[in-house]
Amino acid sequence: VQLQASGGGLVQAGDSLTLSCAASGRTANLYALGWFRQAPGKEREFVAAIRSSGTGTYYGDSVRGRATISRDNAKNTAYLQMNSLKSEDTAVYYCAAGRAQVPTIVAATDFWGQGTLVTVSS
Repeated sequence: VQLQASGGGLVQAGDSLTLSCAASGRTANLYALGWFRQAPGKEREFVAAIRSSGTGTYYGDSVRGRATISRDNAKNTAYLQMNSLKSEDTAVYYCAAGRAQVPTIVAATDFWGQGTLVTVSS
C-alpha cells in the first residue's frame, strides 16, 4: 500500500485545515487509515484514525473535539479536518495505514506516507 499525504501549509491560529491521505494498491480498501504528527524534538503522536469500513473513528486527546476524520472508500482517501488550530498543532503530519489493527499507535502501523508540514502561526 502506498500513501500520499497532502494539504499541509501555513495557517493562522484559529483557522481550519483539511489534510488528505490517498491510499493506493490492490488491497488499500482493507486498511484502516490514520494520522500521526511529530513536532521537532518530540515523539510521534497519534492524531486520528478511521476503520476501513469508515464506521469507527478514533482521536488523540490533543485534538479530540477539534478534529474530524472521514473516509471516501470510492477514492480510498481519508480526510482530516482540524478546526481552531493552535500553535501547538504545528508539526509534520504523517498518514498511516494498518490492516490487523487500527493505527492508533506506531506499532500498529503497517505503512507510512510521507509527511506534510502544518505550521500554525499565532
